[in-house]
Amino acid sequence: MQKIIILDFGSQTTQLIGRRVRELDTFCEIMPYNKFPKDDPEVIGVILSGSPYSVHDPEAFKVDLSQFVGRLPVLGICYGAQFISHTLGGKVEKADSREYGRANLQTVDTTNPLFKGFEQNSQVWMSHGDTITAIPGDFKVIGSTADVTNAAFASTTQPVWAVQFHPEVYHTLQGKTLLKNFVVDICGSRQEWSAASFVDSTVAELKAQLGQDRVILGLSGGVDSSVAAVLLNRAIGQNLTCIFVDHGMLRKNEFTQVMDDYRCLGLNVIGVDASEKFFSDLAGVTDPEQKRKIIGRDFVEVFNAEAKKITDAKWLAQGTIYPDRIESLNITGKVIKSHHNVGGLPKEMHLQLCEPLKWLFKDEVRRVGRQLGMPEHLITRHPFPGPGLAVRILGDITPEKVRILQDADDIYVRGLREYVDTDGDTLYNKVWQAGAILLSTVRSVGVMGDERTYEHPVALRAVTSTDAMTADWAHLPYDFMAKVSNEIINKVRGVNRVCYDISSKPPATIEWE
Repeated sequence: MQKIIILDFGSQTTQLIGRRVRELDTFCEIMPYNKFPKDDPEVIGVILSGSPYSVHDPEAFKVDLSQFVGRLPVLGICYGAQFISHTLGGKVEKADSREYGRANLQTVDTTNPLFKGFEQNSQVWMSHGDTITAIPGDFKVIGSTADVTNAAFASTTQPVWAVQFHPEVYHTLQGKTLLKNFVVDICGSRQEWSAASFVDSTVAELKAQLGQDRVILGLSGGVDSSVAAVLLNRAIGQNLTCIFVDHGMLRKNEFTQVMDDYRCLGLNVIGVDASEKFFSDLAGVTDPEQKRKIIGRDFVEVFNAEAKKITDAKWLAQGTIYPDRIESLNITGKVIKSHHNVGGLPKEMHLQLCEPLKWLFKDEVRRVGRQLGMPEHLITRHPFPGPGLAVRILGDITPEKVRILQDADDIYVRGLREYVDTDGDTLYNKVWQAGAILLSTVRSVGVMGDERTYEHPVALRAVTSTDAMTADWAHLPYDFMAKVSNEIINKVRGVNRVCYDISSKPPATIEWE
């Protein structure tokens, strides 16, 4: 299959470039800047990402452009553009002031194929400390802003283009047009990558890979593992056994509801209620990292004990998606963070690993779910942390605290699903992730009737995002907030105050622990 290679120089928006290319029904692969696949005949173009470095930094990432310049179409973005200029004979210097934020392309050469269909004075997004003061001799300027003369330039002898702005971000209003011009018109993508083609090819590959082998899949109730299960079920049917572990910290009635959903989908599912073990092992533990480790350890123990009963299993399937694998290694190969779906299998399981979604971004997983005919409430389900409500309860975990938070969270999330905004969509569909947090280490004074209360506050969290790498707090309507707050305080025993978290990521994280 045709593919675009995106060479990652460490930009925070590299994944966004990938998602934009996939939106053009074109497969792409994000690779470290120094791992270009020299002998892959399916590569039709190369994009160089931005970077936190200056091209003049001693530790700046460098690539041998001769591997692809002159052989494949190339697009440099931000640092990628500066690196092309710096390497091929241009000049990159420190800008008098950091060029960051909105700018307008006041001069655009719309006869150049990269800017076909562009409007003059189109808004773009800048984010760089250096600027290109001179372009290489065989290049010409094709786009300028009031402050940046060399905002876009192209080679007159080879298929090389470079832009100092970020076409992948939302604030570059015609960024999708620019990327389409490059990927489809310049590189010649046949736009064969789609949810339907992915389902057909993946089912065929799974049948060939797995044959009549038995496969075990750990379900979480989330969209990734659910789509992976339905995809595998289509390929191997009852040779797939799914295990859904209830650690006692799921949302209210979630275990029963999700089990019913899975059975309706025709999946072979084993439900395990292990809540007593988890609560016992978490008793008195307040440190967030220790809570996560205990839950992770117990989950593996419970899952393995159940999996060992399936003596003829040869494969373990996981809902690993593409960002999981990108985030787990940085471009130097050093681990940034461990991920629950990445890092190998317990040796004692003696199973091979199957990851049918490993090339998909989250929005692509949802499109595949719709292609498979899954119910919309499973597909649009918000992300939910693996440790569940344990990382939304500050302090130690008890069944009573979980009960309080489940009740408050249920009122909040149900309210988001029921509130229809002025555009006809629900608040739930507009929000990337939402949930309640119990501040169980804090008590506040309140008055209910004629009595003084001394109970816990609950904080509500809702964020908007595209990939969870960055997130902004959701500006929910006041009338909705008033109704939800009133309902929680009136109906949930143990809560007498409701707050709303208006922190963005960064500097805050989405979850509190």
